Amino acid sequence: MFKLFSKSKPASGKADLSVLKTDMHSHLLPGIDDGSPDMETTLKLIKGMMELGYTKFITTPHIMWDMYKNTSEIIIEKLELVRQAVKAEGLDVEINAAAEYFLDDYVEGLVKNNTPLLTISGNMVLVEFSLAYPSHSLKDILFEMQMQNYQPVIAHPERYIYLEKNKDFYEELKDIGCLFQLNLLSLGGYYGKSPQVLAEHLIKKGYYDLIGTDLHGFRHLDGLQNPAIIAPMMKLIDSGKIKNMEL
Repeated sequence: MFKLFSKSKPASGKADLSVLKTDMHSHLLPGIDDGSPDMETTLKLIKGMMELGYTKFITTPHIMWDMYKNTSEIIIEKLELVRQAVKAEGLDVEINAAAEYFLDDYVEGLVKNNTPLLTISGNMVLVEFSLAYPSHSLKDILFEMQMQNYQPVIAHPERYIYLEKNKDFYEELKDIGCLFQLNLLSLGGYYGKSPQVLAEHLIKKGYYDLIGTDLHGFRHLDGLQNPAIIAPMMKLIDSGKIKNMEL
């Protein structure tokens, strides 16, 4: 039925991303990472995303202990404040929160200590690792997560450009049961040519399971207007593998 979705822009001139329904990767909680700095900005970003067609958000602040010492308690407290502000604004949108876990020693300790992790949906946990160099402990941490019955979701695998010359590593991650999440902006070359080419490669392999905006601010919101993202996004959705609509 998704093939009936043929227009890239509604009458408002905004890109129409309503077919996705849910954005499961963003940084909307104010003042706790490199995303929205304050509640006013959060509300403007949410309104902008709603204009693009989103009706549900699962926002995912960083837990990256060297930079953003967030905990589940901090995240949930901020989520409740955002929900109150959204209600006061009369916005008809659902907002939940998980986290984007950077796979460092701190997160490895959380898993080994059986500390409950915030999930996107069910047992799915969004994870990231260094964009600059390979992580030697990556597979060990992912294995520990799976032993705790978590389903790792690799955030923006196309942005790990050092894997251009080691694409087999993507196959290894899929073989051990990881899901992949595409940054929608990668389709339009927002992060550069290499991530765009890697995204195209992963699309051809059929490796993506989820699509997120990774929205941090207004520049990302503007980037989502790029009509170049629509055709490859719809190709992914028509494949039947994308799970956003089920979240």
